[in-house]
Amino acid sequence: MSEETDIEKKEAEGEDTLSKLLMVSPPAEPEMRSMSIIGDINEELSKDILAALWFLNHTAKVEEPANPDDPECEETKEVSRPFEIIVSTNGGNADEMFAIYDTMRYIRETVDIETFGLGKVMSAGTLLLAAGTKGKRRIGKHCRVMIHSVIGGSVGPMHQLDNEMKEVKSIQESYIRAICEETNLTERKLRALLKKKMNIYLTAEEAVEYGFADIVI
Repeated sequence: MSEETDIEKKEAEGEDTLSKLLMVSPPAEPEMRSMSIIGDINEELSKDILAALWFLNHTAKVEEPANPDDPECEETKEVSRPFEIIVSTNGGNADEMFAIYDTMRYIRETVDIETFGLGKVMSAGTLLLAAGTKGKRRIGKHCRVMIHSVIGGSVGPMHQLDNEMKEVKSIQESYIRAICEETNLTERKLRALLKKKMNIYLTAEEAVEYGFADIVI
């Protein structure tokens, strides 16, 4: 066997190994797709995240053979392809957080969303991690999780500050209700935690205990 043939054989074996490593699921199962929420959640990032979410939602449904083991079977079935969201963020704007969250809530009614917290999941990011499909929310063993009260800051006339404070309180109440809906925390428990400290840091195991995630990897 020539040296050139040996090289070609090794390259072919390498490509086959790489294909196996990249295969997320067996061919007969729904294809897995992925996107990420990395960085501060602001208007610019939110625009891209929302576009990615709607794209993955609109391309979720595909037709596959009803019986893939029978090459003569002409019947098909509709399969919903799940997708994964990798979350690693310090948090960000509450309005953008709720825009992403509401979109995820809508999509997960028909499509499984697998969330995966890595590195740091803080502030607004905690709600988005928790918003994945129950049972399909993972978190890295060394991921840091942090929750805190909504932060607002304004200057101006007293009547304007009063109005701004009412809005901050309204956002806080929405945030608390959403967190409690997605996790194991009750409103009473969450309010007690938020009153104790400015920032509440959780280990990956604690994040699972509180219901922000389901599995530590």
